[in-house]
Amino acid sequence: MLTSLFIYLLAVALAPLFSAVITKTKAFLVGKQGPPLLINYYTLAKLLKKGSVYSESTTFVFQTMPVISLAVSVIAILFLPIARMPALLSFSGDVILVLYLFGIARFFLIIAALDTASPFEGMGAAREAYFSFLCEATLFTVLMLFYKLNGTLSLNDYFTGPNAISIWRPEGAILLLIAIALFVVLLAENSRVPVDDPATHLELTMIHEVMILDHSGPDLAFIEMSAWLKLLFYATLIADLLLPELSTITAIPAFFAVITAIYLTIGIIESITARFRMRLVPKFILTSFALAFFAVILVLEM
Repeated sequence: MLTSLFIYLLAVALAPLFSAVITKTKAFLVGKQGPPLLINYYTLAKLLKKGSVYSESTTFVFQTMPVISLAVSVIAILFLPIARMPALLSFSGDVILVLYLFGIARFFLIIAALDTASPFEGMGAAREAYFSFLCEATLFTVLMLFYKLNGTLSLNDYFTGPNAISIWRPEGAILLLIAIALFVVLLAENSRVPVDDPATHLELTMIHEVMILDHSGPDLAFIEMSAWLKLLFYATLIADLLLPELSTITAIPAFFAVITAIYLTIGIIESITARFRMRLVPKFILTSFALAFFAVILVLEM
């Protein structure tokens, strides 16, 4: 348990650093130096020193959303085995709880955006609700496949123990489709290119960023940290699927190597791919559902 606690605290502390790897990769590929790898820590420190400004049109919903969002991300990772180490929290059916926790965070994010009475934030909230609905179809399909392979509804049992799910199992080729599907969901759920561009400043094309335009100070710091932890959650989910059975000494560095590779891949994709038009985004997300659904059919035929 102490090892799991250590790896959990280390992963949470390094979440901003991993996110900076994406920015650094994009800068490197265009021949620039880019910001330092510690830029996100500087940003958090700067935001925490400032005060939060609230519009007269907002209510307590707007003010509580950042805390709820951060709490959900911190709690969700507690149920996820990191580096295939036992999760700090686990019970039968916890995977359902985790999915609904993210649903709660998204609900408060949407109503907080609507609470500002801004048409731009309302537009972003509508897109967020639509695209997240498509992602949930993929996630529940993946859940069906994991239940078929493992017979449980626990994230801890999925990636630890003698019946752990991994692409190194005999059905690894099928699980590779799941890894690709989860990567597409990662891009969509975390508003990355080609679904969204976190670097854009045009409200008409933004999704996540336009929903948090009115947040400032510590509130914005909580939202940013929550986003980095959510990205880490999905990256860890994919990494656990890709990692083989290893000893504790080798599993931890191997895990962080795989995580770094995933973030590097995100940076490369954002460097060579343009953001899709809005009408193409649903088709892109539904590609992940098609892959997951096809994998379920193959597993049922085994």
